[in-house]
Amino acid sequence: MTDKEQFRVIEEPFYQPQGNEVSLYEAAYAARLPVMVKGPTGCGKSRFIEYMAWKLGKPLITVACNEDMTASDLVGRYLLEANGTRWLDGPLTTAARIGAICYLDEIVEARQDTTVVIHPLTDHRRTLPLDKKGELIHAHPDFQLVISYNPGYQSLMKDLKQSTKQRFAAFEFDYPDADLETAILCSESGIDHRIAEQLVNIGAAARRLKGHGLDEGVSTRLLVYAATLIKGGVAPRDACRMALVRPITDDHDICDTLDHAIDATFA
Repeated sequence: MTDKEQFRVIEEPFYQPQGNEVSLYEAAYAARLPVMVKGPTGCGKSRFIEYMAWKLGKPLITVACNEDMTASDLVGRYLLEANGTRWLDGPLTTAARIGAICYLDEIVEARQDTTVVIHPLTDHRRTLPLDKKGELIHAHPDFQLVISYNPGYQSLMKDLKQSTKQRFAAFEFDYPDADLETAILCSESGIDHRIAEQLVNIGAAARRLKGHGLDEGVSTRLLVYAATLIKGGVAPRDACRMALVRPITDDHDICDTLDHAIDATFA
C-alpha cells in the first residue's frame, strides 16, 4: 500500500450540507488555499473535512492538537536506533511530501511557538524547512493545510495570532437547524423520526443555557450518542441523562433543570 492509499478515506462519510460550504471548499481546494474551520464542539467540523477529502479523492492526515505538542511532533525528528539515527517525518511533513490534506484539529490547543511552523506552508512559498535535517520541502501540488478551532473557548492564553489567522480562508459552522439536525440523527442512528425530534428539542433547551450556567451547549455529536443508545434499547430518559446532561455539566441545578426537561419530553 502506498503512502497515499494509506491515508485515503475509503467509504463516504455521512455529511449533510447546511449551505454552500461544499462548493466553497472545492473552490478553495482548487486554488490550494489554506482553510480554517470555526465552530462549537461537535457541530460537524471534522466530519466536513473528512467528507471533502473523500469527495475530492485526496488522502487526509489528521492531527489532534494538544498543549504538549512540539514542532518536532508536527515536522519530524531523529530516532536513535541500534545502527545509528534515523529521521522520521512528522504528519505535517508527510502530508506535504505526498500531497495530502493535513487537518490540524483544535489548533488553539497547541502552543503558539509550535503553530508558527505552518506559516511557510500557508503563503506563496508553500515550503516547509526541516532545520534539524537541513532540508527544505516544497509542498506537493495537491497539498492543502486545514485547521479548526472552537471560538467559544478563546482566551488570551488560547487564541490564534492574527499573523496566523490571516493566512487562511475561513468557514464558520454552527449547529444545524432543527429539521436538518433531526435528519442527521435519523441517518446516523436509525432512530425513529419522532424521537429524533424530541432529542433535538432537548438539545435546543440545553443550548439556551449557554452563558447561563453552561459553557457549551449539547452538541450534535452528543445527540447522535443519545439516539444510538435509544436505538440500542436504552430507555430514552436514561439515554438522555447519560449522553446529553452528565457529559456537559457537574452543576446540580443545571442537571435538575435538564432532567426535568427530559422527563417532560418523554413523559
